[in-house]
Amino acid sequence: MQRFYDFLRRHPTGVDTFWAVVLFGMAGLEVADSYQGVASRLLALPAMTALAVVVALRRKYPQAMLWTSVGTGLYQLAVDSQPTAANLAMLAILYTVAASDVPRWVSKTALAWGLAAAPLAALRWQFEKGANEENVQFSIFVTVPFALAWVLGDSLRTRRAYYAQLVERNERLEREREAQGKAAVAAERARIARELHDVVAHNVSVMVVQADGAAYVMDVAPEQAKEALQTISGTGRQALAEMRRLLGILRTGEPQESEDYVPQPDMEQLEVLVEQVRTAGLTVDYQVEGAPRPLPSGVELTAYRIVQEALTNTRKHGGPGAGASVRLMYFDDGLGLLVEDDGRGSAHELYTDGGADGAGHGLIGMRERVSMVGGTLEAGPRPGGGFRISALLPLKGKGS
Repeated sequence: MQRFYDFLRRHPTGVDTFWAVVLFGMAGLEVADSYQGVASRLLALPAMTALAVVVALRRKYPQAMLWTSVGTGLYQLAVDSQPTAANLAMLAILYTVAASDVPRWVSKTALAWGLAAAPLAALRWQFEKGANEENVQFSIFVTVPFALAWVLGDSLRTRRAYYAQLVERNERLEREREAQGKAAVAAERARIARELHDVVAHNVSVMVVQADGAAYVMDVAPEQAKEALQTISGTGRQALAEMRRLLGILRTGEPQESEDYVPQPDMEQLEVLVEQVRTAGLTVDYQVEGAPRPLPSGVELTAYRIVQEALTNTRKHGGPGAGASVRLMYFDDGLGLLVEDDGRGSAHELYTDGGADGAGHGLIGMRERVSMVGGTLEAGPRPGGGFRISALLPLKGKGS
């Protein structure tokens, strides 16, 4: 039975055609039994046929079938062809037009025609001659089905429009959720890339410098070589610990606690970082201005990574004998950073557009971090030689 219903829903025009044939047959029997004379029967035939076509094609061409039904009614009034069972098509087309996605004025015109049909019929044919009260009652009685048909159709149209809005809204929300998900994934990938770069670039840089120094003094100063090797060992362990922390975040979203767990870097670890860089052979002047105080974790991590990357770049690009200075400035509404070196600096293409080969990620990561907390960053050659990185990190980030 369900298959039969599905078949009917897939072929609405076929269903309407079936009922059109039924109405045409009922009207034909009515005309053959009640109409007198061949002429009156012949005059009724065009109206019967047109109304049957209206029923058959009402859902496919609702607006055209409305005008067909109006023309048919006017034809019946003009040639004095009284209504038959086929005139039920007017109820059907009125309901269909009200429920269809046609211009609103067309639907209201259909309602006006439906409300006028019964009074016009009563005036034309005077079903009860001399009984005006009965004719009025008849007109009202026949008008009610037309009004109900329009109301039902208009209600169905409203429900369909509301359902379509819900579907469109759900689709839009789904698209927005998908876009937000993609943006979140991209942001997380960028964050992880920055963390990996900072961990690897800084620690490996320290290890390379210490390894070169150890190899140079291995024969003449074995104690210094031993100290360098110990620094390499400690730096390597620290790098592994931070890598494990990042992997823990990737797996579960939270850092994994372990014996060698390294907490997220903050301002308190800046002095440790500076001392580590000094141990690696780079002279660093570290100063703090203002009253140190706890800052938002995002600001502290950003400041730490900027200093870490700036000192790493000094070791990589500053050349022999380069020194650096780090200034922290605590303001009422933010934190200022100034990292400078007196080395040979970098060519313009090394600090813009991702580096000469497009693979430089250090300054790109800095700018991304600063942007995430709503700050500003300037990076470029320093007058007189060397390189300067200046950043201002507000205590209230974006959207605060």
